[in-house]
Amino acid sequence: MKVNNIETVNKIGENVVLKGWVNTVRKMSKMAFVDLRDRSGIVQVVLIPSELDEASQALMTEIKPEYVLEISGIVNKRGEKQINPDMATGTVEVLAKSIKILNQAETPPFEIDNEEHQANEELRLKYRYLDLRHARMANNIKVRHAVIRAMREFFYGQDFLEIETPFLSKSTPEGARDFLVPSRNYNGKFYALPQSPQQYKQMLMVAGMEKYFQIVRCFRDEDQRGDRQAEFTQLDVEMSFVEQNDIIALAEKIVAAVMQAVKPGIKYSLTSMTYAEAMAKYNSDKPDMRQDKNDPNEYAFLWVTDFPMFEYKEGDKRWGAVHHPFTALNPEDLHLLEKKELEPIRAWQYDLVLNGNEIGGGSIRTHDPKILHKVFEVLGHSDKEIQGKFGHLLEAFKYGVPPHGGIAFGLDRFVAILCGETSIREVMAFPKTSDNRDPLMDSPSEVDQEQLNELGISLKKK
Repeated sequence: MKVNNIETVNKIGENVVLKGWVNTVRKMSKMAFVDLRDRSGIVQVVLIPSELDEASQALMTEIKPEYVLEISGIVNKRGEKQINPDMATGTVEVLAKSIKILNQAETPPFEIDNEEHQANEELRLKYRYLDLRHARMANNIKVRHAVIRAMREFFYGQDFLEIETPFLSKSTPEGARDFLVPSRNYNGKFYALPQSPQQYKQMLMVAGMEKYFQIVRCFRDEDQRGDRQAEFTQLDVEMSFVEQNDIIALAEKIVAAVMQAVKPGIKYSLTSMTYAEAMAKYNSDKPDMRQDKNDPNEYAFLWVTDFPMFEYKEGDKRWGAVHHPFTALNPEDLHLLEKKELEPIRAWQYDLVLNGNEIGGGSIRTHDPKILHKVFEVLGHSDKEIQGKFGHLLEAFKYGVPPHGGIAFGLDRFVAILCGETSIREVMAFPKTSDNRDPLMDSPSEVDQEQLNELGISLKKK
């Protein structure tokens, strides 16, 4: 059975079977050194013809980088002068006794061993399965796994229910364009991919689930905009019978669990201020609170609270919700809603900022259907539009909705910061380009006319 490379440090004197990829091969006179790579790391293998069987001797000259090998051999302790302190397995090497080439490999379009000669992003994404072989990229994926595992284990220990919500949903205005999915059975009608599970999780609170979470994909058909992705992952949390401080306290425990899992021993700061204070002092609603911004191991978390509920959108000449229309208004400002004095109204909204990046945000929700209906009205929706777009939620609210609130963490951004990356694409297995293309799968792509006919869709020529 295959032994992971990292395990060789504990198997000195034992016969082992290793399987993996050739990271590098160095041929010296009659012998050769192979750095063999598997998911756990790299180990040095020594190939000496006199130690190999006849078939393996013949294969020595064929071995090239990225070939997939099976090697049987003995783990030996390295001499003091041969120890490599930069390798996790640098205290040992494996003396090969037999070699099998499990598969050959063509020369990759970019170097795997040396990330200093980094290919451009288009090429990296086209050959993402090769890009993920880089040590840095493989480590990023492992950190992402560790973060998700820490989150799940935390919530299981807090008696939360992990509940999945649908990907095929209804198009509703939530701030960005929806990805629409045509229905074959109901020509002319469309599903939409969810921008977030916002309404579903609120209806789960109506259902009496009380404590819900999920690691969920979200979809937003946004124009090219910096470090954004058409699909992204968030930790989604909702609770009943809570106040703002309860959600904030829970989120701080999540942060502690994650930091302990991936940055043990690293101290971090956690402070808070209101939106008004942040704007007055830093002219930003997500200021970077680090003392030394050049210190890669400094993590400064900041809560920003008391956001305005509404903002005037000059382009549309109308008022919109800063967060979303389901956010509860500060009770002290409720009287301003009736007067339609919208600008000073504060929301029970809170954002979590890390090193100048928003990584989480949430709110206490409006659970009074009359107030929710009034909010929709001031946002410019007619009674007919409210019923058509939100009638299902208002109907649910007729049947005893509890006070509730929640928070969502942007998982990709959180992991990117913990990995020291500036782009979320570096911590996603198969991301899109900044203009929402997938060079690996060559998508988006055209589809057959037959498929369009089934869906009752005709394309308009530009």
